[in-house]
Amino acid sequence: MARAENKAEAGGTAHLVAALAKGLREQQQLSQEQLGRKIGYTASAVSAMETCAQPASDQMLVKLEESIGGGLGVFGKARKWMLLEKYPARFRGFSELEAGAVTLSSYETLVVDGLFQTEEYARALIGGSYPPVSEQKREELVEARLARRRLFERNPAPMIELILEESVLRRPFGSWETLRGQLRSLAEDARRDNVCVQVLPLDRGLRGTYAGDRGAMKLVETQEHEHVVYMEIEDQGILINDPAEVSQLAHRYAKIRAQALSPDESLGLIERLAGEAG
Repeated sequence: MARAENKAEAGGTAHLVAALAKGLREQQQLSQEQLGRKIGYTASAVSAMETCAQPASDQMLVKLEESIGGGLGVFGKARKWMLLEKYPARFRGFSELEAGAVTLSSYETLVVDGLFQTEEYARALIGGSYPPVSEQKREELVEARLARRRLFERNPAPMIELILEESVLRRPFGSWETLRGQLRSLAEDARRDNVCVQVLPLDRGLRGTYAGDRGAMKLVETQEHEHVVYMEIEDQGILINDPAEVSQLAHRYAKIRAQALSPDESLGLIERLAGEAG
């Protein structure tokens, strides 16, 4: 059933990779079994890739490039687009903006921002969502989510800001150990020169003002220095580029940031909760 769904959902890049792989395999007079041995996969895995019953993983694309790519680089270039197709449709447009962002500013209210998630946290979160997804689809989504972390190492480095509700740091998924690992990873990311992590404390509303009541948002400054805002509501992605609306949301984000703990205070809280979780 899952493989039938994969065939139906496979995008253009998956079909192009499948056709190229099959064509190059046959041109080099290799059976599916022989190609499988060269790249470390079974014949059935090669067959599934060529029919889009199981589109090529990022690792398989690397192996295909090494074994039958002929120096053309086609499978290497396909990696970006294959990962893009694994994202939910609502997120694909934003993912390209995120990858090329000059500045990325996020406010999250329920879970750790996907860009900062560990593999274990992402797997627990995706695997426990509703409606449930197959194990195969879960692993594809985890792979795509982790690939977003390449942004941290991009040159030139973007400026990345993250504001988290304190409740996010206390909400476990999968296990307490998964949460501890996520908090330790978040603390490490917070120490990066191009990253700023802040926490909006649980008791902020007791002070009479609380700017975060409208929900999560992501603000992006593009390489063309345009400003857009992305929000998700019940599986619906909303991309806003109207200057007046973006300006209003940017002002609200600035107020949220002003109400949050300082970066140093936030890091101290994250480290303390990592030691206390569970």
